[in-house]
Amino acid sequence: MSHALFQKRVTVLDKGWIELLDMMPHPEAGVSGDLAIVNAARVSFLGESKGDERDKKLLFYLMRNHHTSPFEMVEFKFRVHAPLVTWWQWVRHRTWNMNAQSGRYTPFEEDDFYVPSVWRKQAKDNKQASEGELSPEDNAQLTEKLLQHYETAYKLYEEALQMGVAREIARLFLPGFSVYYTWVVKVDAHNLMHFLRLRMAREAQYEIRVYAQAIFDHFFKPALPWTAEAFETYALAAKED
Repeated sequence: MSHALFQKRVTVLDKGWIELLDMMPHPEAGVSGDLAIVNAARVSFLGESKGDERDKKLLFYLMRNHHTSPFEMVEFKFRVHAPLVTWWQWVRHRTWNMNAQSGRYTPFEEDDFYVPSVWRKQAKDNKQASEGELSPEDNAQLTEKLLQHYETAYKLYEEALQMGVAREIARLFLPGFSVYYTWVVKVDAHNLMHFLRLRMAREAQYEIRVYAQAIFDHFFKPALPWTAEAFETYALAAKED
């Protein structure tokens, strides 16, 4: 898989990343993802086209009128390294297929914990959201305390492993929401757009919003430029209105 989309790993948060493992149709298969969507709507053979202008017009018609099944003909498979605070929200999207790294089989690495760049304040009018930031002094103080907490927790984890404790229970010493996990995830373009519409929104938690934005900017738009344009026009713009 020598295509450029498969050659880059996009950095997210402090230690996270996303990479594209596979896509259907593959960019080097001779049929673009946009054309696969159009041809599925026409129930024709892959590779048949009525020209860019008519093809793009049909794709925009599909998006505008919520004809979603043709968009399910394109799939993306990613490998993602993200903290559990991100995965806790990601798994709510049950249309994704997921396989996760297991702490029962693989020991966790030292310092593989999420450290936020800023500490956000609790929003006054939204119980599940943040608003504003702590002062630089308070931010630095909390970050130092968090790093000390991580160091102590990991030492206890290592100590338990050295005593012969099974990995599956030694991990109880690790900070739950901040530890990074690597997952392989797969989704079709229709359900990916639903995920992106919700998780790129301003009200989405930052720790998942940056992953959604990275997928959209670095993988979805380059792979499906017509679909991304229609999505921005009819889904994202409508949500903002």
